[in-house]
Amino acid sequence: MAGLGGLAGTLLVAAGAVCFTSGCSTLGYYAQAANGHLDLLQRSRPVADWLADETTPAPLRERLELSQRMRDFAVAELKLPDNRSYRRYADLGRSAVVWNVVAAPELSLELKTWCFAFTGCIGYRGYFRKEAADAMAAQLRAEGYEVSVYGVPAYSTLGRTDWLGGDPLLNTFLNWPEGELARLIFHELAHQVVYVDDDTTFNESFATAVERIGGARWLLRHGSQAARDDHAALTERRAEFRELTLRYRDSLAALYATALPPETQRQRKATLLAAMRAEHQQLKATRWAGFTGYDRWFDEANNASLGVLAAYFDLVPGFERLFDRSGGDFERFYAEVRTLAALPREQRRATLESLR
Repeated sequence: MAGLGGLAGTLLVAAGAVCFTSGCSTLGYYAQAANGHLDLLQRSRPVADWLADETTPAPLRERLELSQRMRDFAVAELKLPDNRSYRRYADLGRSAVVWNVVAAPELSLELKTWCFAFTGCIGYRGYFRKEAADAMAAQLRAEGYEVSVYGVPAYSTLGRTDWLGGDPLLNTFLNWPEGELARLIFHELAHQVVYVDDDTTFNESFATAVERIGGARWLLRHGSQAARDDHAALTERRAEFRELTLRYRDSLAALYATALPPETQRQRKATLLAAMRAEHQQLKATRWAGFTGYDRWFDEANNASLGVLAAYFDLVPGFERLFDRSGGDFERFYAEVRTLAALPREQRRATLESLR
């Protein structure tokens, strides 16, 4: 543990990052990141130890065994890193590992960014304590930003903490449905394959493409029919959520690009958000059988929560097409992605968009 203080790395959170370098803007932020990760490491134990412990509850044992089959599959079939990540487990006693803060102006979807030494500039800020995230959110609101705070179930250290045991499995996601658990593990491991400074959308879209392709392949080869059916229902609902929210995000982006007076933009923005929420209620009453999982998101939807959606989905179709062009060979696919990553930002984005 003594060596952790000298770690030259970054904690990349699923939708954000917890700064873990001397480049953090404040000493307090550095301290909370270091202490939070230390606590996680201290709580984690090798999965083999959990399985050998006779007091480990049977449901936990079953999920850990399943996770290790997924981990082996990630190496053998998806050619993801064969290291110590997801070979340990920790129960944090809470529902999220960190809480992310994202912010955007009142009449823009462009996220506020923070710049760190190893990740470059990113549009989110992560905290191991929700109280700290809420305090930052309050500060940003006082500055005139619209803000979203949300819990994150997992993060990747980009493979830089393998010497400490790597990224552990956590109670925050271990009991997810089988397809969702596989996708999360594959997503976080993908961040260890390719990561580009200053391009969140590239990084998250790539990892999302890997999780989709890998998750479908896992369920096809190893999932039960019930698991495949559950995942198909989840995937359909998620696609409808994505279609609805991205459609309104695009409408808002078009509105903010006009030369209309600010007050007119505010009025039309309110109308668009109200229409989006009405469509959500209609989906709940018809296709979603009363599903309430997205209620809070729609209730609190603003420029920040809509803006962050771009990080995950915008370039996914291009990456999926690139995978097909690579003959479904993951090693060739990763080589192509690394070639793209070396290009200037706008060039790699244009290349991926041309593949849609």
